[in-house]
Amino acid sequence: MTSTDPTRSSRLRQLFAVLADMDAAINEAYRERGQGQVRSRFVLPLVRLAHLGPMTITQLAGELDRTHSALSQTITQMRQADLVTSEAGEDGRTRVVTLTERGRALVPLAEAEWRATEAAVAELEEELPYALSRVAADVAEALGRRSFAERLEDHLGGDRV
Repeated sequence: MTSTDPTRSSRLRQLFAVLADMDAAINEAYRERGQGQVRSRFVLPLVRLAHLGPMTITQLAGELDRTHSALSQTITQMRQADLVTSEAGEDGRTRVVTLTERGRALVPLAEAEWRATEAAVAELEEELPYALSRVAADVAEALGRRSFAERLEDHLGGDRV
């Protein structure tokens, strides 16, 4: 093979690693509090269900700005952790998600963790020359002008497998 391995360098690797470390710290906080089955991705649907009540996976996905498929996988994992139940909806094609007793009991910790995470990020942003939230907003704005898919296709050109 004559080409060099392009995966040896990456502009995104360090960002993904930092985000993974932050996510692992959140998961560890739950583990240290005896909630080892809880994952950071459970928190948003858990808290939203606590505030809005039972809803279909489609409704919850819309509320959280997630795809149905991704949220369905998360709900399956939350069901395995005994945080939610899901039952057939009125028309039989939908699933209604409801917090279990264990899920409701976890909400105060989930809300406290959310607030603590936001405070930790705000503290981190104070140490940086620019805020993480500003970077995210600037990236979203730039991608609003020209999507990442368009940029990617421009660099791929006509290459098809």
